[in-house]
Amino acid sequence: MNDQSGRGGAFPRVAQQLRTARYHWLVTGAAGFIGSNLVEALLKLGQRVTGLDNFATGHQHNLDQVQAAVGDEAWSHFQFIRGDIRVPDDCAHACEGVDYVLHQAALGSVSRSIADPQTTNDTNITGFLNMLTAARDAKVKRFVYAASSSTYGDHPALPKVEDRIGNPLSPYAVTKYVNELYANVFARCYGMESIGLRYFNVFGPRQDPQGAYAAVIPQWVSALIHNRPLAINGDGETSRDFCFIENVVQANLLAAMADKPEAVNQVYNVALSGRTSLNQLYAMMLALLEPRFPHLAGHHPEYKDFRPGDVRHSQADINKAAQLLGYVPTHNIEQGLALAMDWYVASLTRP
Repeated sequence: MNDQSGRGGAFPRVAQQLRTARYHWLVTGAAGFIGSNLVEALLKLGQRVTGLDNFATGHQHNLDQVQAAVGDEAWSHFQFIRGDIRVPDDCAHACEGVDYVLHQAALGSVSRSIADPQTTNDTNITGFLNMLTAARDAKVKRFVYAASSSTYGDHPALPKVEDRIGNPLSPYAVTKYVNELYANVFARCYGMESIGLRYFNVFGPRQDPQGAYAAVIPQWVSALIHNRPLAINGDGETSRDFCFIENVVQANLLAAMADKPEAVNQVYNVALSGRTSLNQLYAMMLALLEPRFPHLAGHHPEYKDFRPGDVRHSQADINKAAQLLGYVPTHNIEQGLALAMDWYVASLTRP
């Protein structure tokens, strides 16, 4: 994770604030893609961090990479708990003495939720409620959680604005919307402070390229590097608002430290406010990889049926996050792909 202190928006001030005051943070899903990047950023800012993960989708090698990136001194301020958010006692233990919770643990993937709605519900709703309850009981200062752009469902308007959503199109989308409802109720009933961040197609280093539910970018990098068929669902004109991981890290820290009363107990879009079609994404990735892998000359994708539960187009309005949190994205999709590609290639070509 690069240092963003020279960037615009409110983040330089928040980063400096964190360098001068140490808090205790809990990152759930700490061994996962987004969670491990948050752990790294916090440790580099001199914070004390507890990580919670059950390794259902996270990996020890992500934590090993964080340790190598931050050095032994910063790593000494990290405590790892192997536990499950579906177990209330694990949540309570993890929240002990914590100031801020960054809740990333969940079972992602629309297609996984369609195949197995029960496990998705158990993790994303029961697990979320367990974490909210534990954070309330531990009297944490603020609970920041990963919401999802899937909450917009079939609402046709673009760009997506936080207060206008449609009907959910998958069990996963239902679970992420219920998270927002629970957070709102806990604010009303118990005075808890929470902020939900609706992520739009996050990508970057440590995103798992393996498995049936891998996100599109690492999945495609793997197919291209290893000269396997690359499938595009539909006609390739489906579009997404791809968001580089550093923008997501920034949004989490801004949400945790936001000092405007009107900024709290809200949900925010976290994205670029851009649209990139799958065909455009494929062309960008091919251009970055073809010079390194000659077998990609003349490569063409395969087109398959549209995937059930998928939204046709997605684009975020990020004005609310800009105004209330001071969020200013630091990396567009081209910059993010260029930075992430070295990690993807190194990860996928490692003996």
